Amino acid sequence: MTNEFTVVIEEGEDGCLISEVVELPGCHTQTKTLYELMRRTKEAIALYLKVEGAGEELHKFIGVQKVAV
Repeated sequence: MTNEFTVVIEEGEDGCLISEVVELPGCHTQTKTLYELMRRTKEAIALYLKVEGAGEELHKFIGVQKVAV
């Protein structure tokens, strides 16, 4: 069975790409290329699920909203 996760990708101050898996708190990684970032992100998800358990209830991603202040 394949699960789908929402990944937010940002560029850090040093130019590295950073990914964060929205549904898995604390699940993130970083590297210099998008290809390597996605590979590492999949590894981070697999490790997270192995350690935390795949049976736990995941956070439900609703959406992204820009807010002007």
